[in-house]
Amino acid sequence: MRLPAPPLLLVTDRTQARLPLDEVIERGCAGGCRWVSLREKDLPADAQIALAGKLKPIAQRCGARLMLHGEPGLAQAARVDGVHLPAHGDAAAARALLGSHALIGISIHSVAEATALDPAAVDYAIAGPMFPTASKPGYGPALGPEGLAAICRAAAVPVIAIGGIEADNVTQVMAAGAAGIAVMGSVMRAAEPENVIIDLLALLAPDTMRRAR
Repeated sequence: MRLPAPPLLLVTDRTQARLPLDEVIERGCAGGCRWVSLREKDLPADAQIALAGKLKPIAQRCGARLMLHGEPGLAQAARVDGVHLPAHGDAAAARALLGSHALIGISIHSVAEATALDPAAVDYAIAGPMFPTASKPGYGPALGPEGLAAICRAAAVPVIAIGGIEADNVTQVMAAGAAGIAVMGSVMRAAEPENVIIDLLALLAPDTMRRAR
């Protein structure tokens, strides 16, 4: 399956958001974001579904894909476009439940995990943390460009890099072989989220976007 274009995934975290979350998403989409994943795992299932319902019209107006970080069954109940699984999640079960048209991703942190990816079940993987990050400080040592490059070489699906990605290091990330980037805190904490998105997208050259196909 072709990934959303441009290949920039905005992952939510309402606890970091400077603005109401729906406003962050609306302004991010106005800046060109076309791929959002709701990651609010601390909320009860019904609250996550309700929040997804609030964000779906925003995504649909902009032609953006809306996913949910967590359980496939919850993504199905929320009627979003796909699910992003935690490391070691059951991608085959997610595919069986959600069907061929769902966008399914999974988090990985090593070459071994990259090698094990099944392209029949998984559309993409998120690898990280790329750099030290304030958003998720407890997720192990940073991969750095060499670590990311090794994962990209081993993976049979596009790899999206996450963790400490800013405008001043996007080019370095893409040069390591990433198909795209995922961002959280830099957009969530911004007073003008659309401007952060615009700056990042300006660095994702058209030739690198083709890797996400």
